Amino acid sequence: MLPRTQDFLKVSQGNKNEQHITDYATYELKIGEFVPEFMGKMQFYLTVLDDKVRMADENPSIGIILCKEKNRTIVEYALKEANKPIGVATYKMFKELPKELQNDLPSPEQIALLLDHINKK
Repeated sequence: MLPRTQDFLKVSQGNKNEQHITDYATYELKIGEFVPEFMGKMQFYLTVLDDKVRMADENPSIGIILCKEKNRTIVEYALKEANKPIGVATYKMFKELPKELQNDLPSPEQIALLLDHINKK
């Protein structure tokens, strides 16, 4: 049996200037519906990121929680007292890649070739 949620955490760097990175964003992908407890976890991640990685002259880190479903009222109450910049969004799953995106992404075969090349190094 699968757990109700599965966490996938990604930290990305953005807005590089000549000196250093000025923005960090943390993305968390959830396989279930949004629950308020996700906010506490994201605030923890952002606090650690800001304390251990972000420099004093950089912008505060941003958190994005991606959920399969969300109830707008629950999200609004969960965000109401948040002391970090956090957003909540939903995603959709497709069995096939939409035609308008098929030319923008590599095929599974191309990805396999790239991975084989990387593994041979």
